[in-house]
Amino acid sequence: MYEIETRPQKPPAKKFIFAGLLFAFLLITSSIFMFLYPFGSKEKAAYFKGNHPILFMGKQAGNAYIEGETIYLPLTFLREFVDEAIIFDEHSQSIIIATKNKVVQMPSESSSYQVNGKSMKMEYSAVKQIEGDRYLAIEPLLALYPITYSILSETGAVWVKKNGDTIAAGKVQEKDIDEELLRLRTKASLGSPYTASVSPKESVFIEQEKGDYYFIRKEDGRAGYLKKQYIKKGESKEIAISLEETENTVPKMEGPIQLTWEAVYTKNPNTSSIPKMAGVNVISPTWFELADGKGTIKNLGSKDYANWARTQGYQIWGLFSNAFDPVLTHEAFSSFETRQNMIRQLIHFSQIYKLNGINLDIENVNPEDGPFITQFVREATPFFHEAGLVVSMDITFISSSGNWSAFYERDKLSGIADYMVVMAYDEHWGSSQIAGSVASLPWVEENLKLLLKVVPNDKLILGVPLYTRLWEQQSNGDVSSKALSMSKVKEWLSQNKITPVYDPVSGQNYAEYYSKKEKITYKVWLEDEISLTKRAELAKKYNLAGVASWSRYFADETAWSALTLTNKEAAKK
Repeated sequence: MYEIETRPQKPPAKKFIFAGLLFAFLLITSSIFMFLYPFGSKEKAAYFKGNHPILFMGKQAGNAYIEGETIYLPLTFLREFVDEAIIFDEHSQSIIIATKNKVVQMPSESSSYQVNGKSMKMEYSAVKQIEGDRYLAIEPLLALYPITYSILSETGAVWVKKNGDTIAAGKVQEKDIDEELLRLRTKASLGSPYTASVSPKESVFIEQEKGDYYFIRKEDGRAGYLKKQYIKKGESKEIAISLEETENTVPKMEGPIQLTWEAVYTKNPNTSSIPKMAGVNVISPTWFELADGKGTIKNLGSKDYANWARTQGYQIWGLFSNAFDPVLTHEAFSSFETRQNMIRQLIHFSQIYKLNGINLDIENVNPEDGPFITQFVREATPFFHEAGLVVSMDITFISSSGNWSAFYERDKLSGIADYMVVMAYDEHWGSSQIAGSVASLPWVEENLKLLLKVVPNDKLILGVPLYTRLWEQQSNGDVSSKALSMSKVKEWLSQNKITPVYDPVSGQNYAEYYSKKEKITYKVWLEDEISLTKRAELAKKYNLAGVASWSRYFADETAWSALTLTNKEAAKK
């Protein structure tokens, strides 16, 4: 038999048990400590990227280029943050800047540039092209825009500030603080990387706050989050930049505008046959028209007509049209030089005929060329204002019609021109296959409401038709029309012994007549004293700047008093 030895085992040593318990206690305690009191991350992150970073509105916005003592800002930065209207003109290889009162042309790699046509010289090039990107010298821009800048030590950052920016001062506490706690973090957390450190008593800028943290910026431009308890907040200061630019004052119209267009196609009318137009204070003859792609303008102006208009007490706003030709429009409006050619001619004509304003009637434009039209108005307005001319522009209601509506940048245009004139007609145009009103009142009001969302009412003039369309509907359903003046419609009604009736749907008088002999149904929605009074009431209801009527030739004596926005009795005197 095997002998089995049975001896009692020795218990584990007490010291090992104690060590294990102590280790577990320390592990738990340290975990709790680390959870409640996290150590700061030692990872450092670069705050700026590249050379000469641009600091703007609390973040890096690209990089500047410095040549000698000249600082250049990229065109992309300027267009995004300063003025989207700063453009590069391919034809002249120039930067074009158009402010409220100045038009500046800065040719590439040239020390000469022009302000309102006057040559200016610098000791350096205003425009640089570096690796495909265009840069503008900042110094000339300081006279055009309310901005300022400083170059920050150590980082070489260019800090661009604009008028109205608010900067709050701060100072790091004087007490002795652990260096890790004075690191600027990328997030409001000690566990995030840091970009830089601050020192006790150091002056900083406080830009925002988040919970227990301030987002602060060092004087070298680097920034990050720091606990509020280490910063003493100081006073806030607002950046105030005033430009010396004086505004060209254009005489303001007294009271509401009542404009009528004078349609001049080949020759001016005999003024002795034009009746008194009670209430009218502006007349706009269609004298000027684009003739070719080089910007040549055809002139049908008349000094005799202009003298007559002045003696009647009318302001004269000469109309300039693009001949409604999209091809010529693209050629003439897509280049700074041709745009300037048109502007110079119009100013010359304004001096010949002693005009008070220019009315721009630009229609039938390819949608992609819309920005060229806006740029023309932007460049023309400072020159027109300098010449004492009111600037008005004709637009259509907002619609899906490409060449007739989509190209208008109405919000931008209304911020440039003095007045916008909406051509509130052609709801049913001449070649329409459906007979209907030229401009029913509900249609006008509905579209007017939409337009007023982008065009201020005090700049908007309501265009009204003085013509109506006599519709002919054949027995097979074919429809055609012809435009008639107010007196011709009354004559037609009288000849056919027709009494119109009020149509509440259109807000107009309506007449219909069937000719058995011709087997044609005639329809007409009248522009008369009733409809024109309602249009004037719309202008009053929405506090518009006035009304404009197309055209003087179509009116009869009842039109002018109906359209008057001032006291009716006063207008008759």
